[in-house]
Formats: sequence, C-alpha cells, structure tokens
Amino acid sequence: MYDMSRVTAFGYNDINDENARYEARKAYNNARTEDYKNKKYSLVGGNPEPENLLADAPQFLEDYVQFYKVRGYHKRSLGSNNGFSYSSLSSLMNTKMLDYISEIRSSVLMIHGEKAHSCYFSKDAYKKMTENGKYNDNKELMIIPNAVHCDLYDNMDIIPFDKIEAFFKENLK
Repeated sequence: MYDMSRVTAFGYNDINDENARYEARKAYNNARTEDYKNKKYSLVGGNPEPENLLADAPQFLEDYVQFYKVRGYHKRSLGSNNGFSYSSLSSLMNTKMLDYISEIRSSVLMIHGEKAHSCYFSKDAYKKMTENGKYNDNKELMIIPNAVHCDLYDNMDIIPFDKIEAFFKENLK
C-alpha cells in the first residue's frame, strides 16, 4: 500500500510538488461533495480495454491491461473494472506509511521486479527501514532481474518460490 500512498501524494517518479498536492486535495474534496450530493461514488476509472490502449501508453499500463483485463480479470476487481472511488485518494495522499518503518521487528522480505516502474518504491522503503533501524538482521530486499511489476503476480517461472520458502522457514520458526 505504500506505493499507492506515495504515488498519490508525489506522482510517479515524485514529480508532484506542494502546489500539485494542494490542487489534488481541492479536487478530492470537491469530488467528495459531489459524491454526497449524488449519493454515489465517482470512480477513478480502471484500466482501459486492451483494444482501447493507446499505442504510446507506458509499458507499465500495457502490463496492467494484460494482467487485470486478460490474465487476472475478475468481475469484482478494481483493476479489472472501474477502479476505486476518486475521493478516497485523499486518505492515501495523507497517509505516511513509512514514518515508523525502522521500528518493524518482524521479518520482512521485499520482492520487486528490476524493470518494474515502481521498483524505486521498494528500494526507498527498504533503505528507510534499514538505514537507522535496530532490527535489520531479518530484513531483505530481493530484486528479480528483468521482471516487470505484474510478472510477480503470476509468472510462475520467475517468482522466487524457493527463496520465499527459505525465508519463511528461517524467520517463521
């Protein structure tokens, strides 16, 4: 969930500044008011249908469409359909998911695809968790070579099941 709170507040690659966040908060608040008046939540919209994907769409959107609209489609999935409520983004924007990450005492194994557009989320979270933490002996960041974000959802050939099993056996005694 950290990635969603970060991208909502800062945008992909952290491009949003204070003014952009202020404008977004105004838009979310206006949407909340409209939702209340209409007695219905406005949705952000999910992923486009495969035939509606623009030719110049970013690779991660192509990956999302292939997973949420094709391989992993489910009628109740937010990613497969119209997404979540627009006004709920304000709560994500205001959530500071990593403020106490260095205090996590439990074992943590973070697995991310090397070519995932979101890989920097895990790298930054791991750094923040271990940089000044006292509980680092059971923390690990594993980057899967050449994998994109959705590969780790269902690509059985690259999901590191052996590493996951070994980590659980070592840390869940």
